[in-house]
Amino acid sequence: MIAMILAAGRGERLRPITDRMPKALAEVGGVSLIERHLNAVKAAGVETVVINLGWLGERIAERVGSGSRYGLSVVYSPEYDGILETGGGIHRALPLLGRDKFLVVNSDVYTDMALPTMLPDDSDGHLIFVPTPAHKKLGDFDLIEGRVANGENPSLTFSGIAVYRPEFFADCEPGRFPLAPMLRRAADRSDLTGAVHNGVWEDVGTPERLSALNRQ
Repeated sequence: MIAMILAAGRGERLRPITDRMPKALAEVGGVSLIERHLNAVKAAGVETVVINLGWLGERIAERVGSGSRYGLSVVYSPEYDGILETGGGIHRALPLLGRDKFLVVNSDVYTDMALPTMLPDDSDGHLIFVPTPAHKKLGDFDLIEGRVANGENPSLTFSGIAVYRPEFFADCEPGRFPLAPMLRRAADRSDLTGAVHNGVWEDVGTPERLSALNRQ
């Protein structure tokens, strides 16, 4: 299995920290978020990682290099001034991700999760959810008998971690587009499965949340 770490975003909510560094290099306990994810994908049995690069992405490439120090082979999917959002970034990287299922991890989350590697035969994607945190008024989706569902008052938040089939993106057009609408349409078709992680998970989306994590 190949993993992709989404690291191209500008990190607007994390400014002013991200005025001088990409959000993936923000540190918790002295270790950058992206290096934590690299260690986690290695622990999951992954050998090859694709990282998309955007805002200050050259600093990520300088820090991570070939990935050999993490026991991985790392390749890059540069976007730089043409950042493609989540969906567009994954679609652009498909030639690097192979023909089998692949793991996707948002770089701006902090978690103790054992990353998933399984994908049921009847699913185009397997999403990991967390209980909706207090700073969010509403969740993203519901889970009904293991299938991802849209609801009027969804109780679960998408963790930004999932396993997908390449075919899920096969009909997409190249360019900039978000992933969320695709997930909603797939949920309406009952094409997605999911599970809930009840351990540590934080969206490192603001300086305040990053500071709180470091105080812990």
